[in-house]
Amino acid sequence: MDRKLTDYINAKNGLTREELERVLKKAADLIRTRVDYKYILLLLFLKRLSDEWEKEFEEYVKKLMKEGLDRKTAEQIALQDKKSYTISYPHEYLWRDLREKDVEKLPQTLSEALKKLAELNPNLRGVVDRFDFMEFMLHKDNAEIFKQLFELFSGLDLKNASPDVLGDAYEWILRYFAPQKAKEGEVYTPREVIKLLVEILDPRPGEEVYDPALGSGGMLITSHIHVKEKFGESEAKRLFLYGQEVNPTTYALAEMNMMIHGIKDAKLAVGDTLLRPAFKEGNTFKRFDVVIANPPWNQDGYGEETLKKAEFREKRFEYGSPPNNSADWAWIQHMLASAKDEGRVGIVIDNGALFRGGAEKRIRSKIVKEDLLECVILLPEKLFYNTGAPGAIMVFNKAKPKERKGKVLFINASLEYEKHPEIRKLNRLGEEHIEKIVEAYNEFKDGDGFSKVVSIDEIKENDYNLNVTLYVFPMEKEEEIDVKAEWEELRGINEELRSVDERIEGYLRELGY
Repeated sequence: MDRKLTDYINAKNGLTREELERVLKKAADLIRTRVDYKYILLLLFLKRLSDEWEKEFEEYVKKLMKEGLDRKTAEQIALQDKKSYTISYPHEYLWRDLREKDVEKLPQTLSEALKKLAELNPNLRGVVDRFDFMEFMLHKDNAEIFKQLFELFSGLDLKNASPDVLGDAYEWILRYFAPQKAKEGEVYTPREVIKLLVEILDPRPGEEVYDPALGSGGMLITSHIHVKEKFGESEAKRLFLYGQEVNPTTYALAEMNMMIHGIKDAKLAVGDTLLRPAFKEGNTFKRFDVVIANPPWNQDGYGEETLKKAEFREKRFEYGSPPNNSADWAWIQHMLASAKDEGRVGIVIDNGALFRGGAEKRIRSKIVKEDLLECVILLPEKLFYNTGAPGAIMVFNKAKPKERKGKVLFINASLEYEKHPEIRKLNRLGEEHIEKIVEAYNEFKDGDGFSKVVSIDEIKENDYNLNVTLYVFPMEKEEEIDVKAEWEELRGINEELRSVDERIEGYLRELGY
């Protein structure tokens, strides 16, 4: 649905993106660094579930009353019929009722609500019950913050809020706290970078999309949005999403993020992808149409000794083991192995993976020789919250079109950025930059100082170095010179110098020189 139309509909329902973001900004200011920002996400999630269940309950009761039942009987039936709701919510913990209970006991009550919610919904086990609001009671000031937070969210009516608006709100929180969490080692992929990668891979209805380094779910959610905008909402339901995340808390956030965006059937798992891929098919690991990820860059601890213990090691790491201090080429190999015979793979990677030597070079050369690599994109610097390094995108295609075989497209997008509107030290990709890069990829553009098609033979001559600047460097724009204006300016300077000389000579004569 068009964003302007969505905003209009939500404004009619009493909620706009701007109003929701204002509340979230106040919530963010309240907690600062005293408690984890994840509790804002959790409160938004709970409030939505409570309001949604209450709306469905009222609609069910009215339906029964139209059939001739009195309200009390209709309510009893509606409460007992658990299967008629989008999600089973413990009605004794409805948000409106919690406001009337002892405020001092709210953290404990909400923690109980999370446990009950997980009991009623198997898909939420290990998700909502992973959190405990009792953390707010560790300090007296935190307890006061929690009361204010609860009241802040109590003022929101989320019954009719669209998943688009709620999803944007969820993403706003993740983005707002990304600079702070980057210092603690958390990785947040800018949504503009994700959009670029999704536009290039172009997932379509009926396909299966897999992110082996899931994070908070941005790659899969953007893939869903891409299909919805391109083919319609009903077709987006035919895009099948899979993801695995090693961090249990981050996995929980991803599950909630999916639900907030209205994506109910994504298959997500928690666990170490490189050692134990979660999705199986028969006696081996599952393969997908599109594999997309921004895995941790230069991840330690996945050298040969560790990967010897990995499931399906021979099939997933057939090109060799990476060095122990960087798992970049372990991730690339796993993603290639996880793609179907005609599958497409896109990865955001550290720029150093393109040209480092040793074990990485040996793996890289084998993959290049097999003609799996389709495109390498050098990104601008300062796009990411946790590093100023530029980063790169690598696109692999197991079914390259005939005209692209034996060739690799290099795109130097290092100058394609605008200043970040909110964070002074950061850059970001603008819409026009994304369009320019995608167009160059789709057209396989060659030789304009922005992109260049290079043969595998030439890459071989360069010792399998994939550093983009080795093949394409941005052409500096030649400045147009107005010769007449320049000459007049120069003549004026010369006349001024002659005048100065004459004055100095006069002073010297007066002094007797």
